[in-house]
Amino acid sequence: MPELPEVETIANGVHARVSGQRILSVWTSGKPQTFKSPETEIAATLTGATIDSVRRVGKTIVMTVNRSASPQAEFLIHLGMTGRLLVSPPDVPLPPHTHAVLSLGGAPGKTAHRELRFVDPRRFGRLSIHQANASQPATDNLQPASPYTGPGREPLSISLEDFIALFRGRKTPIKAALLNQSLLHGVGNIYADESLFRARIRPRRQAGRLTHAELSRLRKALIEVLRHAIKLGGSSVSDYVDADGVRGFFQLQHKVYMRTGEPCLICGTPIKKITLAGRSTHFCPTCQQ
Repeated sequence: MPELPEVETIANGVHARVSGQRILSVWTSGKPQTFKSPETEIAATLTGATIDSVRRVGKTIVMTVNRSASPQAEFLIHLGMTGRLLVSPPDVPLPPHTHAVLSLGGAPGKTAHRELRFVDPRRFGRLSIHQANASQPATDNLQPASPYTGPGREPLSISLEDFIALFRGRKTPIKAALLNQSLLHGVGNIYADESLFRARIRPRRQAGRLTHAELSRLRKALIEVLRHAIKLGGSSVSDYVDADGVRGFFQLQHKVYMRTGEPCLICGTPIKKITLAGRSTHFCPTCQQ
C-alpha cells in the first residue's frame, strides 16, 4: 500500500499537471467497492469545476475544486493497496481496471487535452466527496464544513512534545503504535521499520515505556526517512508508480525492510523478520534494543 512519501509524490505530480484545469466530464466504472460517495454525487460535484489544488493528507490525496455559485468541495482519493492516479493524454488507451476518468481542459465544450485516471486492480481504493467550504457561514444552526484534515497528526510537522504525548501510557508495541493512523496518519509498514532501525529501537518495545531520548531519536529518524523517501519519489516494492507511471527509488535505500536474512549494513547481523500487529516487521537484533 502506498505510504506517505508515495502519496506525497503522486499528489505533487498531479498538482503540477492539473491545477487550474477545468473538469469537462467525469466517467466512473460502477464497480461497487470503489466509491464511498454515490457516483452521481461525484460526477455532479466535479463536472464543470476548476481544480484549485491537489495535496496529501495522511495517505489520502485531496483535490480541492471550485465551482461557480457553489461551495468549495474536495475530492478524496485513497489509493488502497494497488491504486494508481495517472495523468495521461486522451488518446492513450485506458489501462485495465480503470474506475474513474476526469477529462480536463480549459473550458466547457472544448476537447479534453489530458485525463486524470484512477486505476485500481484490487479495488481497495476509495473515492469520495467532502464538502469543504470553511469560509461559508453557518446557517440554521449548522456549522460550516471544514477542509479534510485526516484521522491523525501529521508526522512531518508534529512537535517533539506532541509526538511524545501520543505514546504516553500506551501498552502497545511501538511498531503497532506507529501504524495507528489515528495517532500519526501516513506512516505505514516500510517507514515504520526503517525509522525504528535508524532510531535503534526494537519494534516490540512498549510505546509507553520509551524514554524521552528514545522518542526524540524516533521522531528525528521518522522525519528524515520520510523526507528522504519523498526526495527519491517513494518506494516501489509492489505496484506503486507516480502520476507519470514512473517508479520510485527509495527501495534502494532500505536498511531492513524486505532484507530478511541479509547482513545488517552496520553490524553484519542477519536482519530478522517477525509478525507484529499482523504485519511483517524487519529489524536488526543487534543494533536495535
